[in-house]
Amino acid sequence: MPAKKPMILTADDDPHLLRLVARNLAFEDYEVLTASDGELALDQIEVHKPDLVLLDVMMPKMDGFAVCQRVREFSTVPIIIVTARQEDKVHGLDLGADDYLTKPFSVDELLARVRGVLRRAQFSPNEHPYATHTTIGDLAIDHVQHLVTMAGREIMLTPIEYSLLTYLAHNAGRVVLQDALLDYVWGVAYIGEGHLLQVNVSRLRHKLEPDPVHPRYLVTKPGIGYLLAAPPLLSEGVQVEHERRDPDFPRSADERTLEHANT
Repeated sequence: MPAKKPMILTADDDPHLLRLVARNLAFEDYEVLTASDGELALDQIEVHKPDLVLLDVMMPKMDGFAVCQRVREFSTVPIIIVTARQEDKVHGLDLGADDYLTKPFSVDELLARVRGVLRRAQFSPNEHPYATHTTIGDLAIDHVQHLVTMAGREIMLTPIEYSLLTYLAHNAGRVVLQDALLDYVWGVAYIGEGHLLQVNVSRLRHKLEPDPVHPRYLVTKPGIGYLLAAPPLLSEGVQVEHERRDPDFPRSADERTLEHANT
């Protein structure tokens, strides 16, 4: 049976750009849906449940920001914000977008961003062979079921947020350098784009932490990276539990260097 084509919704009020993007995606064998305004885009997402959404910011009836915010109330579908303004990128990421595309863009850049986001969104039960379950204080991660809970309450994460959290969980108790996280979660081309990391860490904190302003689990080491650890009140005894951990799980050169420096 042939593999199902990924379905992509592209939303833009510029008919020429909408046709251009849709045509190039179709040439790459994606199934393409289109929307010329925000309300139609939201309806298409609810009905068809696409695998990826390309969302222009400036659209009639409902702008891309409002659509992104509404979608994140019920779906973790990957979203790429399309905009010409730098400040729109950061705001879109704050609202839950996974990536951004800056106008004007080339077809090659469009397709590269699409491939990258779809690749990061894919999940396999064997994606994290180092453990089937990880428990850190009240935080529990079931890597087989792709399930995250905090004190028994299920937390809905986007694919990017989940990948970021599980990589930090694998390295729980160790500081992970910013570029190591960017390389693992987004890819080597994103090294140096610290705002992507900062925004997604902030989103994770708002979902996981009792007080995101004073995080107890996801701790920043200024100028270095991030640390996932049990909160201080749980500091006695065993804090981090892994089942079926694989010590050969790949780590970046930066992480290995930092670890050796701390020994």
